[in-house]
Amino acid sequence: MAESLPEHERILQEIESTETACVGPTLRSVYDDQPNAHQKFMEKLDACIRNHDREIEKMCNFHHQGFVDAITELLKVRADAEKLKVQVTDTNRRLQDAGKEVIAQTEEIIQCRLQQRNITTVVEKLQLCLPVLEMYSKLKEQMNVKRYYSALKTMEQLENICFPRVSQYRFCQIMIENLPKLREEIKEISMSDLKDFLESIRKHSDKIGETAMKQAQQQKTFNAALQKQNNLSYGRNVYINNDGVPETRNEIVLKQNLEEEEEHEDEVLTAHDLVDFSPVYRCLHIYSVLGDAETFENYYRKQRRKQARLVLQPQSNMHETVEGYRRYFSQIVGFFVVEDHILHVTQGLITRAYTDELWNMALSKIIAVLRTHSSYCTDPDLVLELKNLIVVFADTLQGYGFPVNRLFDLLFEIRDQYNETLLKKWAVLFRDIFEADNYSPIPVSNEEEYKIVISKFPFQDPELDKQCFPKKLPMSQSVPQIYIQVKEFIYASLKFSESLHRSSTEIDDMLRKSTNLLLTRTLSSCLQNLIKKPHIGLTELVQIIINTTHLEQACKYLEDFITNITNISQETVHTARLYGLSTFKDARHAAEGEIYTKLNQKIDEFIQLADYDWTMTEPDGRASGYLMDLINFLRSTFQVFTHLPNNNNDHAAMSGKVAQTACMSACQHLSTSLMQMLLDNDLKQISMGAIQQFNLDVIQCELFASSEPVPGFQGETLQLAFIDIRQKTQKSSLNHGHFEEIKVYS
Repeated sequence: MAESLPEHERILQEIESTETACVGPTLRSVYDDQPNAHQKFMEKLDACIRNHDREIEKMCNFHHQGFVDAITELLKVRADAEKLKVQVTDTNRRLQDAGKEVIAQTEEIIQCRLQQRNITTVVEKLQLCLPVLEMYSKLKEQMNVKRYYSALKTMEQLENICFPRVSQYRFCQIMIENLPKLREEIKEISMSDLKDFLESIRKHSDKIGETAMKQAQQQKTFNAALQKQNNLSYGRNVYINNDGVPETRNEIVLKQNLEEEEEHEDEVLTAHDLVDFSPVYRCLHIYSVLGDAETFENYYRKQRRKQARLVLQPQSNMHETVEGYRRYFSQIVGFFVVEDHILHVTQGLITRAYTDELWNMALSKIIAVLRTHSSYCTDPDLVLELKNLIVVFADTLQGYGFPVNRLFDLLFEIRDQYNETLLKKWAVLFRDIFEADNYSPIPVSNEEEYKIVISKFPFQDPELDKQCFPKKLPMSQSVPQIYIQVKEFIYASLKFSESLHRSSTEIDDMLRKSTNLLLTRTLSSCLQNLIKKPHIGLTELVQIIINTTHLEQACKYLEDFITNITNISQETVHTARLYGLSTFKDARHAAEGEIYTKLNQKIDEFIQLADYDWTMTEPDGRASGYLMDLINFLRSTFQVFTHLPNNNNDHAAMSGKVAQTACMSACQHLSTSLMQMLLDNDLKQISMGAIQQFNLDVIQCELFASSEPVPGFQGETLQLAFIDIRQKTQKSSLNHGHFEEIKVYS
């Protein structure tokens, strides 16, 4: 109990000294104490209150008089306060009335200041938004005028610079949402422009290629003219130009060619003039800016590969005209000229490896196509024009850096085909010449006609030159014509060999090989067929022998002709020589054999006319008619052999040998035929009169042999052909009787 009293006093002191808001914790301690502490505290509190009341009462009693005095003074002041209140109220009324206008103006000022502040804020925001709006408007304008690359750059500025400043506004969000749509629209439009560009270059490829090939051809012509001028000999004339500067004539001609070339080049359109490449540049830049350049590159390459396959696909009738080949080559050149241009003006769209791969694929296809279609060409002029187109085509693409060696290898294959077409064409020409020939010596009535003939054919005969006009040349009209046609063939073959980037020696060898084919195959075949024709008689065969002799002699002139047109030295060792000698020798041998065959056939025809009466009692007293006709035919025939060439010892020996061989062959065949009559199995018996008549015929044969129908036989060589039949007839006359008794088996 004694311990709780000081505690209650402490609590009361804290309550008196502590602010009302902080009394809670102190009071809580009263309830947290010992039991009945609350009652005790209340008693203590009441005691404290009574103490304070007693102190207040004491204080009031001490100050009461002062309070009364104060109340009295306050009552005195009340009246003055009422007056002051009235005055203050009146003053306040008058002040309120006077302040209403000020308040109204102040409110207006406040409103104006507020508006001014709002306007300033709006201006500041507008100044922040206007560049965005202006740039977006610029973007729309760029889209309208199709300046898509600039539009993309504007979009980048909007996104990186402008939009972050005004991102809190709704219109900015709308713009931000529209930008991806605009980008997609630009991609679609640029891709559409690219497709139009691809379609445009597909349509203009032939024109671009034609232009490029024309320029390459002009450059080649100019280079050839320049080289020709440089190769001219020294000692050129010097002229003074308008500026007083001395120039050689070659320099003046070259300068004129340059000026003409420049004027012509001004008229030639380039690929830039024919095709607008801006869509592909623009599309590439757009896709690069959009970060999708790889997609664009893949699409471009894929589409161009498709176009390449279309370009490389020829028309089915391309081989019929040179225009078909020209259009085919122009399209291919145009395609690769565009690709080369794209390669050099863009970075990364296509690469050299890509173009090389595309060219190798195209080259294989081109070679296969040309092999196929050129095989259908039967006209050598068309094949030659094709070769010229291939050369220009190869030179053009080579100028753009594409390898073309395989094309020149292909030209050698086509050259063989060209030679085959030439051989076929010249076979027809040779046949026509042989058909039109009259196979008689060429008559010349005067010097002018003689010069015309020798201008066409290298004929030399001093003995003939001494003779007076009119006279006859030993060969027929076909000889100079054949010689001219062989030269024309060489010219035609040379046309194909030009521009193949081969040396003069190689071209010379190629011409010789081609000419050898013409002589050994075509002309030889025509001669063999001519000799075998039924309507070719002995006279014609003799003339053919004469003709082949002169053509053989002309072969050396053909070799000189080839050497001259290929501009090679006479001392050059040729890998190929002309085989005309063997060709014409074979033809002569065939003609000689045909002469022997036709003579024997003619003899057989006369023999078939023989009609012996093997039972006749007396001979007719003269030789049989068929035999006399046969002998007369042989005499006239052998006179033809006197026209064989004999202007030199070789020809004289040759002509004598042919005539002697023909005469000996005819006599032997006649003797054999007569012998077969006597040895015929159907002949059972023969009368003495028939033997005597047969003997008369043998005597005529011996007389013919002894009359030397062909000069050059020694002694009785020709009569020996009838020795067997003579012995047979003599034995038959000595042993007259049944034929079985006199028949001798050899």
